[in-house]
Amino acid sequence: MKTPKFLLPVATAGVLALTLSACGGGGGGGTSAGGAGGDAAQGLDGRGPITYVQGKDNSNVVRPLIEKWNAAHPNEKVTFKEQTDNADQQHDDLVQHFQAKDAGYDVATVDVVWTAEFAAKGWLQPLKDKMTLDTSKMLKPTVESASYKGTLYAAPQNSDGGILYYRKDLVPTAPKTWDEMMSMCSIATANNIGCYSGQFKKYEGLTVNASEAINSAGGSVLDKDGKPSLNTPEAKAGLGNLAKAYADGNIPKEAITFQEEESRQAFQDGKLLFLRNWPYVYNLATTEGSSKVKDVLGMAALPGKDGPGASSLGGHSAAVSVYSKNKATALDFLKYLTSEETQKFYATQGSLAPVLGSLYDDPELVAKLPYLPVLKTSIENAVPRPVTPFYPAVTKAIQENAYAAIKGEKAVDAALSDMQKSIETQSK
Repeated sequence: MKTPKFLLPVATAGVLALTLSACGGGGGGGTSAGGAGGDAAQGLDGRGPITYVQGKDNSNVVRPLIEKWNAAHPNEKVTFKEQTDNADQQHDDLVQHFQAKDAGYDVATVDVVWTAEFAAKGWLQPLKDKMTLDTSKMLKPTVESASYKGTLYAAPQNSDGGILYYRKDLVPTAPKTWDEMMSMCSIATANNIGCYSGQFKKYEGLTVNASEAINSAGGSVLDKDGKPSLNTPEAKAGLGNLAKAYADGNIPKEAITFQEEESRQAFQDGKLLFLRNWPYVYNLATTEGSSKVKDVLGMAALPGKDGPGASSLGGHSAAVSVYSKNKATALDFLKYLTSEETQKFYATQGSLAPVLGSLYDDPELVAKLPYLPVLKTSIENAVPRPVTPFYPAVTKAIQENAYAAIKGEKAVDAALSDMQKSIETQSK
């Protein structure tokens, strides 16, 4: 797959990295989630060198940031432990070191869907009391994605949200609701192209798309207590929207095989009127020579029931290990990573979506990344994928049953009922 210049690091965080928490081994040591004592009570005043662990620095954003930090903190230098660019290997590496109570992994980047798993196992330092981090300027969904059971366990580092791409030459004004978009499919038919696609292959991208459909219709996969909440009229309406569109042909038959790149290519080849995908598509669709939509590319928030839909949230957060001996330094490093200056550097150097709301209205950034205002709307309305320590089982249940419902192999009611039962069984 060709590496897009814009926002692929975040897109992979939100998409390619999501099947991977299934690799997490059994429970490790550490304190219980909430961190009232044990390892979470140790090292709170500790200062000194720390190690920062993150996946491959493809955009060269980490090294310049660490060099700047080290120049200003000669007695608290940060060493960069660079993992591979394979997210399942990143996950397994963290699990291995956390289980071993390795004090050498002081600060680690975690995908948004790993937070609950790692927090529940007692591996992440709760960011409260002496370790409190100010999140008041951050977009609320990014903070929610870094929290578990009401406690912040990681510092939101970068984010991502779904975007609706459309053909401005055929649709002058973007649809604001799902029904409005479906009513425009006659335009696609008249032009002999497909109407709408997301990512509907049986993989993590389908969890993203199915969750978005359910949330955008007013439903939810899990309730506030982490229990499945799928036998509802809203969930039925959401998944039913996808199943009906596929049955009607408004979602082309080949879309059942689409991941991110297949759907992007179909849109760029002029074969689709609407596409749900991540922001990384913008750069490729407007610069690749073969793109047939470069001069007619429109971008909008995902359509919902009565207005903007609920995107699934992508991104990464930075967490402090409960086993770190220098947590005071680690907390200062988190503050550095989430500062306005660093967040702006992430955006301009690495095309990583900021977590600070004000940067989405920054004229300098918007001039370089014109999709930022749309992306802000997407993230502000985003819903984290199911927050649960049993995420591997939950995502499998969603994928299998949503796929069957969309293809028409199961009635929507039956698919949601089976999804509910499977999550209940696997989450005990």
